[in-house]
Amino acid sequence: MTRTGHYMARAPSGAVRSAADVAIAAQLACLIEASAPKPGNVSPGRHFADARYEDFLASAAAIGEPMAGAGTRPIGVTVRLAVEATVRWTRSNTNLGSVLLLAPLARAAFATSTEGSTIGLEADATSPSVVSGFSRTLRDAVRRVLDASTVDDARDVYAAIRLAAPGGLGRVEQQDVADEPTLTLVEAMRLAADRDLIAREYTTAFELTFQSGVPALERARGDALSWDDAVVETFLSLLAAAPDTHIARRGGAALAAEVSRRARTTLAAGGVRSAAGRCAIDDMDRGLRDARNTANPGTAADLTAAAIFVVLLGGGWHGGRDAASR
Repeated sequence: MTRTGHYMARAPSGAVRSAADVAIAAQLACLIEASAPKPGNVSPGRHFADARYEDFLASAAAIGEPMAGAGTRPIGVTVRLAVEATVRWTRSNTNLGSVLLLAPLARAAFATSTEGSTIGLEADATSPSVVSGFSRTLRDAVRRVLDASTVDDARDVYAAIRLAAPGGLGRVEQQDVADEPTLTLVEAMRLAADRDLIAREYTTAFELTFQSGVPALERARGDALSWDDAVVETFLSLLAAAPDTHIARRGGAALAAEVSRRARTTLAAGGVRSAAGRCAIDDMDRGLRDARNTANPGTAADLTAAAIFVVLLGGGWHGGRDAASR
């Protein structure tokens, strides 16, 4: 039975009736990610000197309109428009990585709908198998979207990166973001894949998102963990799976590897599911904070937002404890 608000309305042609639903899912993914107390990151009551929790709220709100139009424009344009909207509301780079991940996912979500596949916010999508089936379909669409990327996409993404001005970027010999690109977006990302996890996602059809992040979040919500706990567990799982390249750029590869090892140790202690694990999370959070945020696992946070977006699009908002209470 159709119940208003539980799924994305479909036009008779199979196209998405309201782009606002994709935009809401993108905004909600960023809000949920920023609100969870992830070690070493901004969250309610835990601010950085150059970025407060409110900045992340404003960033999440700002990307709504660009994400709503993701199905009608190239991914590079969506990235650029989302960053331009964000900088009107925030004073520092708060969501470049998330936007780079959400834009192809949003375009792929629209593509799955126009091809006739069921998309998003499905009625009573409380079973992990429902979300898993959708995520496989979505990943196939993501692969096609990325394969179709162009030099113009790269040009728009380069402009967005320059505007966001992320810390620790440095210079490279080939296809540096300070220059005009001559390769397609995916080709340019391939050159950066060994030093940047988000670039690597572009070259692997979002391998970490779909193979580590989404399954971790599905398990956590299926086990009736709250969104906060499920997000922290997903974040730790992603951080344990691969050293955070944001940390590597700012503090070196050895520090990134050590933080990744600590995430594995914290999960082994129980993570959010045990008293010892929660103590380990608190200790980890204290250890990752310094005046320069050198050990901030920002890329793992971005990947977490992408995983949340996929799960929301697949109907995961009404899963876990929320579903059990109905």
